[in-house]
Amino acid sequence: MNRRIFMKLKQMISGMIQYTITIIVVIFICVYMVSLQQVVGSSMNSTLKDGDITLLNKFGYHFFEIKRNDIVSIDYNDTKYLVKRIIGLPGEKIEYKDNILYVNDIGYYEKFLNEGTTTKDFSIKDLGYDVIPEHMYLVLGDNREDSLDSREIGLIKEEDIEGKVFLRIWPLNKITFIP
Repeated sequence: MNRRIFMKLKQMISGMIQYTITIIVVIFICVYMVSLQQVVGSSMNSTLKDGDITLLNKFGYHFFEIKRNDIVSIDYNDTKYLVKRIIGLPGEKIEYKDNILYVNDIGYYEKFLNEGTTTKDFSIKDLGYDVIPEHMYLVLGDNREDSLDSREIGLIKEEDIEGKVFLRIWPLNKITFIP
């Protein structure tokens, strides 16, 4: 009889340990690797819309470099998160002239922008820099006419980038990977 009770107790403790480990792993993944991010506002139209829910890769930027055109979540004023696109990288001179992006005086076509989207003339010099300093980035929303971004809030520090948006999961009929 005691042996049967001992075996049941052993199974129960084993099950509790498995559940505890599972919960710890899930919490670790949610805190350090992946999290949900809701898009608020129209600043990323038409790539992402107000209310879209995305998955954020928080882990990848510890091992991979931040690239131009990555869509990232930014910790803004410790009160909210902004979803924006990386436009300028450290060491680059960035300028918009006549609706064209110039990186180190070379023009770039921004294929993700809607036809008719206009970006007002802007230079990194408007923020007081000749080039973007190390560990800082210029970010803009895809809806250039309605976006709180680096043109108003300044350059973003690398440590304020929470992670890269990689998957839209809501609405369900628009589930897509974000390149």
